[in-house]
Amino acid sequence: MTLVTWRGTWNGRAPDGIVHQRARSIVRPTGGILRGKFPSRKNGRLIHHEGMLELAAIYHFETSPLIARYTEQPQTIHYADGSRLRRYTPDFELFLTNGRAIYIEVKPEKFTEEPSTKHKLLQVNKHFERRNQSYVVLTEKLLQPQPRLSNLRQIYHQAPRLLPSYLKCSLELRRLSALFPLPLGEALTSLSQVGLDPYSLLMMGLLTCELSTNVTENSVLTLVKENDDAWFRLSDRFDF
Repeated sequence: MTLVTWRGTWNGRAPDGIVHQRARSIVRPTGGILRGKFPSRKNGRLIHHEGMLELAAIYHFETSPLIARYTEQPQTIHYADGSRLRRYTPDFELFLTNGRAIYIEVKPEKFTEEPSTKHKLLQVNKHFERRNQSYVVLTEKLLQPQPRLSNLRQIYHQAPRLLPSYLKCSLELRRLSALFPLPLGEALTSLSQVGLDPYSLLMMGLLTCELSTNVTENSVLTLVKENDDAWFRLSDRFDF
């Protein structure tokens, strides 16, 4: 498995990460929509987001071992809508570890059922299909199931800012393989003796645990074998 991720040093609020110029700016705060910046490990910079649903998406992107990195508001396209040409900016672009790129729209389920929005998303999807590009709409049904979302948030915030090298983790886990399956609490103690932690290994796809129940010190961690499925997926169609 190839792990592609940013490795560097954070400098306060201005980390020297992957440079990205957003295709559009985050709109000014209005109403009750949360807008903010997320300190991304995979990109080494602050990621702009709009709303709690986009924030939930970011936690999934950060903790999925199938996603190498991602950008917000990646580019503005012009798509055909009958006789008119309209503008559209996807919310994110994902770059998977298998080399594939996927454009993402994050939208509440109720809005995707509105006739005008449904028509727009259909035309946008046709635009990407004509160009052999992948496009996925993610709703709260995929992004906010509990306790999975809370578990991913917990795992993300427990892991160190900079993850250890993939090679070091692989070698140490091979040496310690006889210990697994192992409860999370015991794994914290055993792995700390070799300078590792289970949260990093979960995010790197080397360990897995059950996400359908609350992650606690009693949660059982298992080693991931080469042909095992990822611990969660957002799209079976596009394999991430």
